[in-house]
Amino acid sequence: VFYEPVGANVFENTDIKGGVAITYRDVTKSFGAIETFTAYEHLNTILRKVVTSKSFKGLNTIAVTSFAYHFTEKMYAEHPDLRGRLSKGHDYDLKSNVFDKLPEIFVERVPTDGCKYMQVLGRAGNDRAYRYVKRQYINDVSNLPFYKVFIAKANGSGSFGEVLSEPIESVPDVGSTESFLSIGCFKTDVEVSNLTKYIKSKFARALLGTLKITQDITPEKWKYVPLQDFSSLSDIDWTQSIPVIDRQLYKKYGLDDAEIEFIETHVKEMN
Repeated sequence: VFYEPVGANVFENTDIKGGVAITYRDVTKSFGAIETFTAYEHLNTILRKVVTSKSFKGLNTIAVTSFAYHFTEKMYAEHPDLRGRLSKGHDYDLKSNVFDKLPEIFVERVPTDGCKYMQVLGRAGNDRAYRYVKRQYINDVSNLPFYKVFIAKANGSGSFGEVLSEPIESVPDVGSTESFLSIGCFKTDVEVSNLTKYIKSKFARALLGTLKITQDITPEKWKYVPLQDFSSLSDIDWTQSIPVIDRQLYKKYGLDDAEIEFIETHVKEMN
């Protein structure tokens, strides 16, 4: 019955992400589940059309958490001197600063020692960077051998319709630190390119905005972004520009003029 997007207007000196919603409960009546609440009437109707569409599955079903990659026991067996250098309780985690903390094993060029290496995407200082590490030092992750898209875990502020940082298309056998999550498990680079266009579309980011209300992006935030076929057999022509792809998606999910206008005016464009 009441919604205030700025929590401090209800509770002074507080910052409640997503705002404050007030409801009445009547134990003598059944109104059904509220389910996902958004502050926008048109976004609510768009969401209902999408999740009730035929064979709906969310993009979260092909997303891999930023916490997927860990060190193996082999790494510490060969480098016992490194144990304890990472923060307490995180000896096996690829934290955001792991390149700077463990430069002995994360190198810029593949050594000529006959061992198999893999690339890891992360941050060196304040910049995105790649480093090589022995493959046997990192655990197996489901989409590691496949093409995928990496997205910064800390992204924007949570404002509805905001621009995301540039997705990073990846070839197989590239992992990441906790700074990035990944989406996709593809056999071709074409599918990765099409997924990138989809992530940049206004339609996809509008639905991402139903759950993303902070800078943090996790696989669950993509729950209401409908999964698409990113191959050449798709009902979407991915060879088109992003604005044209948006129009195809509006038609596919039966959006009316008011709903289309809402997305076009509330979601910022990405090239």
